[in-house]
Amino acid sequence: MQSNPQNVTDYPNNNTCFLVWSFREGTATEKIKAVFRRVCALVINLNNSALDRFPDAKASCVMGIGYEAWLQLDLPRPLPKELKDFEAIKGDKHTAVATKGDLHFHIRADEKSLVYDMSAVISGFMKEIADCVVEVHGFRYWDSRSILGFVDGTENPHGTDRAHFAVIGEQDINYKGGSYLFVQKYLHNLEAWKLLSVEEQEKVIGRSKDNDIEMTDEVKPQNSHIALANIGDDFKVVRDNMPFGNVATNEMGTYFICYASTFTTVEKMLTNMFIGNPPGNYDRILDFSTAKTGTLFFVPPLDMLDDFSG
Repeated sequence: MQSNPQNVTDYPNNNTCFLVWSFREGTATEKIKAVFRRVCALVINLNNSALDRFPDAKASCVMGIGYEAWLQLDLPRPLPKELKDFEAIKGDKHTAVATKGDLHFHIRADEKSLVYDMSAVISGFMKEIADCVVEVHGFRYWDSRSILGFVDGTENPHGTDRAHFAVIGEQDINYKGGSYLFVQKYLHNLEAWKLLSVEEQEKVIGRSKDNDIEMTDEVKPQNSHIALANIGDDFKVVRDNMPFGNVATNEMGTYFICYASTFTTVEKMLTNMFIGNPPGNYDRILDFSTAKTGTLFFVPPLDMLDDFSG
């Protein structure tokens, strides 16, 4: 029985690197397995070293494994109950796309140097067997705001609720202490967004822009982000979203990342947003934010990660 989770319940910090790697076609499976074992040991080592050398840096690396990778690596059966290839969710106007990815690394620290060093050493191993298909460098924007200017993550659970919603418990005893990890890279159309008045922007989000106060149900539009993305107090996830941007190319966005004890919650949230509730009443924020990726991973507990290292 596993019970020692990776660092999936921490709060977002100042600097983050998100890496998605896909195994390179034609690479011998035995070589992939050998490097994977080394990387599992490396992730444990990096976390222990950072905690020992920089105890106040809030530095960690969380590793997730995709469905196809789980099969190719011949990892334990039965699989985690809800681990699968994510399938695109298509609404009448917008689509939550599905993209491939075998391993995901969520590397964070208040000090950017730590993020860089951990990312570099992991990449040094991974480039032997895989291609990096997503690399996003996230940063804290003011008081945890997205590039759209609104505070992001207000509905996140706190205290012991974070583990309750992010970490698998008795419902899948073989994978107790693990988590489901879902990620999407969103690009924002800031030119169109800035054409809206602040009042119009607030109706899209469902909150006030300056002081982050949620609108009452009587005022909040039914197609606002808050109305559709939040599906009830019993169905929450731990979000670690981070903004990113390239001002020269105007590629500004949000890396949506959440940890959940059940992927069903995430699917319900995405269905509400992209198909709508009722169907057709989709999340208005999608008129300004386009999902470019969408991938599901499983985050094994540390004891299992240690087992995988051989």
